[in-house]
Amino acid sequence: MKLVTYRCNVVAAARLGAIVNGLVVDLNALGQHAGHAIPDNMLDFIDLGPHAVKATTELLKYYADKWPSSCAIPLSNVKLLAPIPRPRKNIFGIGLNYVEHVEESSRSLDTAKDLPKQPVIFSKPPTTVIGPGDAIEHNEQITRQMDWEVELAVIIGQRAKGVTGEDALAHVFGYSVINDISARDNRRAGQWIYSKGQDTYAPFGPVIVTADEIPDPHNLNLGLKVNGVTKQQSNTRHLLFNIPTLIADISAGITLEPGDIIASGTPAGVGAGRTPQEWMWPGDVVEAYVEKIGELRNPIVAVGDEPRTGRNAQA
Repeated sequence: MKLVTYRCNVVAAARLGAIVNGLVVDLNALGQHAGHAIPDNMLDFIDLGPHAVKATTELLKYYADKWPSSCAIPLSNVKLLAPIPRPRKNIFGIGLNYVEHVEESSRSLDTAKDLPKQPVIFSKPPTTVIGPGDAIEHNEQITRQMDWEVELAVIIGQRAKGVTGEDALAHVFGYSVINDISARDNRRAGQWIYSKGQDTYAPFGPVIVTADEIPDPHNLNLGLKVNGVTKQQSNTRHLLFNIPTLIADISAGITLEPGDIIASGTPAGVGAGRTPQEWMWPGDVVEAYVEKIGELRNPIVAVGDEPRTGRNAQA
């Protein structure tokens, strides 16, 4: 399934839906019609476990092309939000997880030249999360080095504590797209949370694709464009630490819970690694893409002092 969180209009409550043939099917409403209890929000649905995914998939197949009244709305008529608008806790970010990105970071960001021997883990607060089309806030009082990072997001579906790599994928609910926005000039004594944890710095979506539809998450093309120009292009087969390894490593010391999000790392092509370096400015538009999931498009807007305008304006 392709699951979304959506609103019918600006004052409507957020709802859980599934995209089917260009329509958004309201799962709570469909469940009520069919006599099944389906929550109206993503986190409660994830909490139900794998049986809910299977049962809901079967329900969608049964009602396909004969949707009950008021259960299905054209996708073009709704506003998509982040699939999980407010995560329960911080997003787990993974740094330096593609070999070529390790090399470019060592040149431009003073990180180590050697490949990490263990996953490099940081976090992004829930307040970083925004949805498709929402604005990324550029505060020139804080940063003049706003950068992009397309990443495959992994959403946990079952509690994971001390799991093995062999069992790890059984704990995954699904996958999405995340853009790990970073203020490169805001790193503090090697710590990344202020650089990566500012408000609006985690565009997320547009959908969560359930794990049954992506049996191999290690063969997905991903890429990113700024103002229509390709900046990143790679494949998840090039992850240094694959998804089972990440889940096993994190869960060895930190319990992963349903709804937790792991941003699995970005490939080469970030602005900091370019010659000359490139940054995002108000007026720019960034588009992150992962195969089988979709495209996440967000504009950059100014907050704080009078903004510079246009891509790569000189600091």
